[in-house]
Amino acid sequence: MIPSMPHILTINTGSSSLKFGLYDAGPDETLALCGVAQRIGGSGGSLHIENSDGAALLDHTSDFRDHGAALETAMDWLRRSHSSLDICAIGHRVVHGGAGYSIPTRITPELIADLVELTPLAPDHLPQAIQAIQVAGKAYPDVPQAACFDTAFHKNMPWLAHLYPLPRKYYSGNQNSRIIRYGFHGLSYEWIMSDLENVAPDESGRRVIIAHLGNGCSMAAVRDGASVDTTMGFTPAGGLMMGARPGDLDPGVLLYLLAQKKMTPEAMDRMINQQCGLLGVSGTSADMRDLLKKERADRDAADAVALFCYQAKKYLGALTTVLNGLDTLVFTGGIGEHAAPVRQRICEGLEYLGIGLDPARNEAHAPIISDDGSRVTVRIIKTDEDRMIARHTREVLGRRMGEWVSG
Repeated sequence: MIPSMPHILTINTGSSSLKFGLYDAGPDETLALCGVAQRIGGSGGSLHIENSDGAALLDHTSDFRDHGAALETAMDWLRRSHSSLDICAIGHRVVHGGAGYSIPTRITPELIADLVELTPLAPDHLPQAIQAIQVAGKAYPDVPQAACFDTAFHKNMPWLAHLYPLPRKYYSGNQNSRIIRYGFHGLSYEWIMSDLENVAPDESGRRVIIAHLGNGCSMAAVRDGASVDTTMGFTPAGGLMMGARPGDLDPGVLLYLLAQKKMTPEAMDRMINQQCGLLGVSGTSADMRDLLKKERADRDAADAVALFCYQAKKYLGALTTVLNGLDTLVFTGGIGEHAAPVRQRICEGLEYLGIGLDPARNEAHAPIISDDGSRVTVRIIKTDEDRMIARHTREVLGRRMGEWVSG
């Protein structure tokens, strides 16, 4: 039973999925229930909702035509099952805020118009977020909404970390079309740093690298709590090798595919966002769990895992150079939190950087997996982007609404 108190609804749209959570509006952001819709826009779609204890409340199958249809189904269930529920605010993860948005912001018609203008910078993410904002606004027309930007954490990186070596006209014009390195996964990084502040405040103000490794992957170098560099750049397709995205590529590869292989921009978009990375190299799966199981018998799977770990190790070394050393390394995300062999392969051979893993702690997924002699503390911290959205939404909207739970 959900307590009769104000709640915040969080909505997190992916390219073909949608997550949502219901949190109380108090300072602890206690989770009441959460749900996920998958395979949106294709066949075999599903909607799963569970309570805070993990007990299933709904398992629904449907071919959702788009994110709006999936969200409408979830909200219809929410209104029917919890008719007295008091939703006082709605918070959205918005992948791209461009150069203009650096903090969580109340959603207005003007902000939506800016997001529409920004859509070419994130065509596989922003249309879904805009649609979710519109559907939520229609379902709860009197409830304020907030946009929480995944780029905001990196907004104040040093200027050189933002720059590409392109003609100046491409990054000095309209702030919504600048070709610069924006960085992503900011909500995850914010959560990790807030958690690190709680468990090890002396470490949070030093030199930290966070490795967010999942279907999407990136690393961030953080000094004194602020981002100083990150691997993703202009779009979420850059940087590290990922589940189905390639990470950084020689631009000549793309020119060759366009000119010599006659690939259309649409086909290139599908390839870059859906057919590369672990999936492309292995030819079978974008899921690291599958590849680790079969790598001994499958050379292509072994190549995919090895390349993933090699690239991650290379970027880890580069970001350590940016920080002039390293004090704490944090693994997070689905792979970072659960794939002990991947963590081990990334860290092996990095003793010269002060990194040493304890094999038993690593296999047990302990909070600290470095050995007692390691100068660098290596941690596993579970990320929670949705709770970070709830927190930001409460902060940006709650102060304006005196009837919210105090704290």
